[in-house]
Amino acid sequence: MAALTIRKLDESVKRRLQSRAASRGRSMEAEARAILTEAVSEPEGSAGLFSALLERFAMLGGVDLELPQRAERSRAADLSA
Repeated sequence: MAALTIRKLDESVKRRLQSRAASRGRSMEAEARAILTEAVSEPEGSAGLFSALLERFAMLGGVDLELPQRAERSRAADLSA
């Protein structure tokens, strides 16, 4: 397990952390650990940016794009260089 020292912590922040920890029946160290763990946790069900955008803008509906016909057939990339 890692150890972390926080220097120059404002006294008011320390008092609020003590108060918050006491109200939850935890030590200051346990409360700070819980806060840090929550702050860096990945959201549950996080499916990525694309899925988030789809979900966010789903109510707007979709768009149909007309794609132009290709003049030439697509060709494979030349990887010999």
